[in-house]
Order: sequence, then structure tokens, then C-alpha cells
Amino acid sequence: MPVKTSTSDPARMLTVALIGNPNTGKSTLFNALTGGQARIGNYPGVTVEKKVGKFTHNGQSITLVDLPGTYSLSPRSADEMVSVDVLLGKQPGVSVPDAVICIADASNLERNLYLFSQVKDVGLPMVLVLNMSDVAASRGVKIDVDGLRAKLGVVVIETSAHQRQGVNELRDAILKVAEQDKIPPTRLFPEQFYAECNQLSAWLAKQGKSNVPFYLLERMILDVHGQTEERTALPGLADYLQECRLRLANSGVKVPSCETKVRYDWIRNQLHGVVVRKESHDLTPSDRIDRIITHKLWGTFTFVLLMFLVFQMIYPFAQPIMGLVETAQNAVSGLFEELISPGTFRSLVVDGVIAGVGSVIIFVPQIVLLFTFIALMEDCGYMARAAFLMDKLMTRIGLSGKSFLPLMSSFACAIPGVMATRVIENKRDRMLTMLIAPLMSCSARLPVYVLMIAAFIPATTYLNGWVGLKGIVLFVMYALGAVVAIPIAWIFKKLFFPGETPPFVMELPAYKWPSANIVFSRVYDQTKAFVVRAGSLIFCVTIVVWALGYFPEDHTQQHAVISQIEALESTMAPEADPTPQLEELYAQQRQISGELIRDSYLGQMGKAIEPAVKPLGWDWRIGIGAIASFPAREVIIATLGTIFSLGGDVDEEDAGLQETLKAAKWPDGSPLFTIPVALSIMVFFALCAQCGATLMVIRRETNSWRWPMFTFTYMTVLAYVAAFLTYQIGTAVL
Repeated sequence: MPVKTSTSDPARMLTVALIGNPNTGKSTLFNALTGGQARIGNYPGVTVEKKVGKFTHNGQSITLVDLPGTYSLSPRSADEMVSVDVLLGKQPGVSVPDAVICIADASNLERNLYLFSQVKDVGLPMVLVLNMSDVAASRGVKIDVDGLRAKLGVVVIETSAHQRQGVNELRDAILKVAEQDKIPPTRLFPEQFYAECNQLSAWLAKQGKSNVPFYLLERMILDVHGQTEERTALPGLADYLQECRLRLANSGVKVPSCETKVRYDWIRNQLHGVVVRKESHDLTPSDRIDRIITHKLWGTFTFVLLMFLVFQMIYPFAQPIMGLVETAQNAVSGLFEELISPGTFRSLVVDGVIAGVGSVIIFVPQIVLLFTFIALMEDCGYMARAAFLMDKLMTRIGLSGKSFLPLMSSFACAIPGVMATRVIENKRDRMLTMLIAPLMSCSARLPVYVLMIAAFIPATTYLNGWVGLKGIVLFVMYALGAVVAIPIAWIFKKLFFPGETPPFVMELPAYKWPSANIVFSRVYDQTKAFVVRAGSLIFCVTIVVWALGYFPEDHTQQHAVISQIEALESTMAPEADPTPQLEELYAQQRQISGELIRDSYLGQMGKAIEPAVKPLGWDWRIGIGAIASFPAREVIIATLGTIFSLGGDVDEEDAGLQETLKAAKWPDGSPLFTIPVALSIMVFFALCAQCGATLMVIRRETNSWRWPMFTFTYMTVLAYVAAFLTYQIGTAVL
């Protein structure tokens, strides 16, 4: 094989893959090597996140590809196949790696070297990184690095990534191994196995599939119902592989159990004499803490208390910053209103562009806070314990313990909740969690609940005034989505993600103080990913809804009235009360705005769907509110204010809006809003996907339009049926 181009040539960009088990400090090492500079996206056609960073060492430019954390290279899905494709140079958009960094926990080498042995079989030049060497030393683990290097036949570097120890030595090692040819794979299996691989290669060649990498041949035979078999998709391949496995079983090589035995036998042999553990049964500090943190009773209590504090802090802490964002948005809007005369262009800039940007930025404070808490819990080692505690509960509905935090996050906002599903390695669990996360009642639904409850739910109290009917209804609305999510998750598991929930396997890392650099880097990456990847889609949706609410009517009269109002306001003292003339113009503006939105494309859509929403107790005006609230649920408040000629600056606690809704009538004179109608609206908004931003984030996270469209469809149907039953039963009973 020809020698590779020398790494001393700065014109040549090296590509290096980084792979390792979860909780080995892989992300920390990635940030230490790249300085935290990374591009984040998705690999084509899958939900796996693509994280690529660049750095320069000794004049050589290097691209570092961070592969998903995994315990094995046995792909069971298209997502898990990504790592194999990258290592074999078959992943679009990623160059063939010049070298591989395999990171391992120095305190638990036996388990970590299982993945190393699989990666080594690929044949790429490798560096084995023994990370957290300081933790290993504190546990009495002594490693003869030179002896291990000689036995494994690869470069071995000790590091402590969170302290930046050994990072420069690793950079030197990367340049050294990148100049090497491919390393010969370790032949661990009996000769019968390799003979079957050769026969499989010959059979594939006859089918027109020649030059299949030998590593894929191994995986086809070893991985029963594996992704490699599905990827080849040849008629008769499954039968041929079954015959291979039968012949191997008859010769004493049982697939797939033989792989685990063969690899661990090899690992124990490699570690013999080079790894010495302190013969002591003393409990480590982590063990002592875990006696409480993972305890069935005290651990659960600690977890519930911590989650309560986290989510109590997210909304109150984010609210002042969100208020500043709204203030800044209003200030910018006011500036452009002064610079641009009333007209279509000003409406586009103020109500479309500025409102669109604001609808993206307004979520940033919550996202920053949530991912700060997640990063802190992950880096200190608590997140693994939380997932362990919740696994038994979540398994009952077909999820894993890692699904709990994203679902809890969604009660604050579904957007960071959906993004938080990235902590779930298993694709099926991640997709299922993502599909039910929008059912959790987020804070954006609260204005709808408050308006309907304040206006139409009686102030009845029970237990001598300790319990109020209004509070009960609010609690039921918040709990409704979570309760409904349980059967929905079970159904989706059976229909779309069949199969047993995989065993919960997670290392409980040692506790440590979180690194400020790591926490900041993670929060920055996630926030940037939201703003860049989902923000553009949310912005576009906002512009579309503005256009639907603005066109096709002539706004000349409205613009003239606005010009008169602004001219009069400019002559008044800042604190002066409006004059009767100004009050009349305000009323005229509200009346015109109501008429314009009723005749807009949005209004026409509302009237068109009135026959469909009438069984819910709604008329076309409520229908317009539901459609207009697609970018954000709370928009229905301002929309109802405009439709009923109160202006768009009302809020859910506005007494005038509440009284106007109470006085609203059907054409026959009967009340439009009743208790069953109010309940119907609340149930619909509790279950419907009335949040374009969430759907856009699902689109970015899944890299497909299929799942956001599915989420919108199933939630809309679910909400419609539930609202229909609520109204019909409520009308019959009340």
C-alpha cells in the first residue's frame, strides 16, 4: 500500500474520527482539541447529529469528526450505521478518515476496549486515549502504558481532558499515526469464521456486489438482523447469512454470542500484567454519594426536588430576560414606525420581519437556562443517575430513563424539550420522545387557559375555600397532555417503533466539579443550533402567517387613520390622557382592523372551516384565532382582540376582552361562549400542535418533513376529537 502524503504538507487537510463510549469525556476531549469551535448539523437522511471541528497543529490543518457515543459498532439502525459509514469512508460529506482516536475510561479499560477492538478491525491508523487518568489513579488503578502500547500495537496516550493534560501529546500522536498505512486487523475469531467471510465475499461478487470491505462482511454475519444486511438489500442475502450462521454453529462458533466471548477473552489477555488494581474494598466518594442518590426512596425524593427546583427556576429566571427581549422588540418596532410611514412595507417590517425575529429570540432565554442545567448535571455525573432512577417508570410506556428530562423540559417549552432528546442514544426512544413531547402543556398555553377560566369558569370553592374550581380546571388542563401521552406513546411504540425496549446500559461516572468551559461550550452549541437551524424556519412561518392576515384587502383607510393618530400623539405631552378625537380614532382603527382580518385570507380560511369547527361549539371567529395561533399558541389572545374590535394589544387578563367574549352571540342571538365552549377551546389547545416553532425544530432534529407533518396531523386529529367530546358531553350535562 502506498505511503500517505506527509502531514507536513499544510495544503492537505487531515480528517480524524473521534469515537468512544458514553461518559468517557469524549465531548470534553473534542472541545479541548478544537477549542470549542464546531459546526453542528445532521448527517443526510438520519437524526444523528454531525459535529465537526477544526484545529491546526504544527502548521497542519485537521478536521475532527465527533462520532456518536456508543458501546459497540454493531449497527441496528440507520443512525447507528453512521459511525461505521464514517470509518469506512462511505458517509456523504465526510472524507475518509486518516486516523481514528478511540477514547477510553482509564479506570474501566476492560469494558471500553470492547469498542476499541471493533474499531481496530476496521484497519485505520489509531490512537488509544486513556482519558480520566487522574480518576483512575485516585481509584488505585495503575497502567503500564508502554506495556499496553506494545501489546495492542497502537499509540497509547494518557489524558485528563477536563484539565487539558495530555492534549498536546495527543495532537503530536495524531500527526504521527496519520502518516502510517492501515494497521492489520486482529484476527480474534476461529478460522471457520474467516472462511465464511471469504465465501460470503465470493457470493456477493456473483450478485454484482464486489469489493465489499472485509469489516462489513464480518458485521453481516455477526449482527443478526443488523443494519449492514439491510443496507445491502440483496435477494437471498438473509437466507445465505442464516446458512453461514448455521454452519458456524455446527462447528462450535455460535453467532452472535461468540463475539462477546472472543473479544473479552482477548481484552483480558491484553490487560493481564499491564493493569493493576488496588486490592481494597474501600468505598469511593462517588459510591458513598450514590448510596443516597440512587436509593429507591431518597434518590427519587432528591430527583423530584431537583427537577422541581430546575423547572421552578427556568420560567421565573427566563421571564425577566424575555421581558427585555419584548421591550427591545417593541423599541425596534417603534423606531421603524417612526422611520417608515404607514403602509404595506411598514407592516411587513414591523409585523412580519421584526415580529418573526422576536419569535425566535424570545425562546433563547429558556433554552439557555435549560441546557445550562442539563450541562451542569451531565458534567458533574448526576444525569446518569437521574436516567437510572427513571428508567423503570419510563419503561412501562416503552421509553427509557433518558426520556424523562426532555418530557419534563417540555412543560416549560417544547422547543428545548425536543432538542434535549439528543441525550437519548437509541433512535426509537428518541423519536418516540420527540413525538409526544409537544403534548406536555408548555407555558405558551397558559394565556389561553387563564382567559377561558377567568371569563367562564365559576369561582366555586370546596373544602371551606381551600380548593377552587378555577384551580382544579387549570390543573386538569396542565395534566391532560401528560396523561394522554401515556396511551399515545404505547400505541406509537406498537405501530411505528416495534420491538423490545433495549436494556438500559449506562455507566455511572465518578462525580466531579463541572467544567465552566465545557458547560459554556455545550450551551453555546445548543443555542446556536436553535437560532441558526430552527430560527430561519420559524421566521419564514411568521412571515407567511402575517401575509395571510394582511392580504388581499385594501389597507388605505387603515393607514390613513394610523397616520392621523400618530400626528395627534406627536403633539401631546407623554403622560396626557387621549383627547375625545383620539379616542374616536382609536375606536375607528380597532373597527377597521377587525374588518380587515375578517376579510383577509386568514379570515376566509376561518369562515371556510366553520362547518368543521361548529361541532366543537366554535364559530368562524374562534376558527380564525386557532389558525392565526399556529406560529405560537398565545397569539390567539391578540387575534380575538382584533376580531372583536378591541385591538391587538389586549392580554388574557384584560377585563374588556373577557366581557366582550361573554357578550358575543351567534346569528340567532344565543351566546357564543359557554362553559362547554371554553372547555372545548382549552382541551383543543392542550392537545393540538399549535406551535410552528416546535414543528420546525422537529424538522431540524429529524432531518425530515415527515415527522413534523405526522406530529401536526395526529395532534390536530387528537385535539379535534377530544374537543368535540368535551363540548358535546359538556352541553348535554351542563
